[in-house]
Amino acid sequence: MIFVIEESFQGTLAAKGFEEQLMRLKPKLEVQEAPGQFWKDFIRETAPEFRKSTIEQIETLTRPIWGELIDGSRFVNSRLEEIFEDVRPDVIVQDNVVAFPAVLTAGRPWVRIVSCNPLEVADSSLPPVLSGLPMNDRSDWDRFRRAYADAHAELHRDFDQFCRDMGCPPLPGGEFMYASPFLNLYVYPDELDYPRERRLNETWQQLESCVRRTDPEFALPDRLQAPTPTLPHRGRETSGRKLIYLSLGSLGSADTRLMTRLIDILGRTDYRVVVSMGPQHHELRLADNMYGEEFLPQTSILPLVDLVITHGGNNTVTESMHFGKPMVVLPLFWDQHDNAQRVQETGFGLRLDAYQCDDRQLLGSIERLLTDEALAARLALVSRRLQAAPGTVQAAGRIEAVSRSRLPIAART
Repeated sequence: MIFVIEESFQGTLAAKGFEEQLMRLKPKLEVQEAPGQFWKDFIRETAPEFRKSTIEQIETLTRPIWGELIDGSRFVNSRLEEIFEDVRPDVIVQDNVVAFPAVLTAGRPWVRIVSCNPLEVADSSLPPVLSGLPMNDRSDWDRFRRAYADAHAELHRDFDQFCRDMGCPPLPGGEFMYASPFLNLYVYPDELDYPRERRLNETWQQLESCVRRTDPEFALPDRLQAPTPTLPHRGRETSGRKLIYLSLGSLGSADTRLMTRLIDILGRTDYRVVVSMGPQHHELRLADNMYGEEFLPQTSILPLVDLVITHGGNNTVTESMHFGKPMVVLPLFWDQHDNAQRVQETGFGLRLDAYQCDDRQLLGSIERLLTDEALAARLALVSRRLQAAPGTVQAAGRIEAVSRSRLPIAART
């Protein structure tokens, strides 16, 4: 298996035994950059945009992100053509929200993976993607769709022309990505998934969770290991110093003011807290009831905790469901708003505004979820079901079948 990776990540996959082919999404800088440094800088500089509503973010955050992604696709296309010509793969697997024309023109079977919220695959009966709008109230759907379409019309037109010039068919209306004629996989549990009016064709298949098993083991430090007996907390009793995992992702945690506020709130409680500190870890100071590092083995930590505070990234949401953990979701941008809304409206957690919620709202939401016995029972059932049918195994089998047959894969019943 060969991974095509951005060159600043060189060696990360080789260390796991895979062959790497290197590429760049932007011209090389004169100074050496850390892995993913461009996006860390981009998010840090645009963190004030996180405070805006999703419709306000369209012009000032969402469109610029699409623009960067499309510029990357243009820049890397010739390099991808070289790689595919040299490697001559049996199948190409693409996990990206914008098309790489070289994938379509390589003359090889290819598989699309949708690893963001499945609203990425449009349906008029569902809320618009990146809106965070509810299923049961359509009053703002059309307004958001119009604003989104107007903001991206020129970008779509130009990228569509580029794709055609490279030998690809026209892009779908308003979208920056093609569906594969061979196999399309999306990652979302049934309990969160959307009721589509337009059924996806048989090349679309659902992976309910895809949880890696390559993370190292994790053990809490001794000072956070054993819960103490029930302690008084603001006039009530806490249930044995529950363990909370706080992660806003490597990009969201670049907003150190937000991270500091959350750390301060949780630091005044009796909860034990594991904090994924992210790329700006040197600017954060943890309280005595906390442990954290820049990088943490998330899939080894989640089985240990009682609740997750998350930005709502698709990986963390699906992994939390996989391990049966309730979520407080604090969305910042992109599909995080969609995931947060879906988690709340299906009853598996609560959505809060990361910047507007106060101590009372955050701690009240945590306590409400931790003491909800019916929710704990529901999540336990979901977890057992998801762990019994790992999506990683299903995906590998289906991709291998495409590589052997070079034909579309029908949905399995």
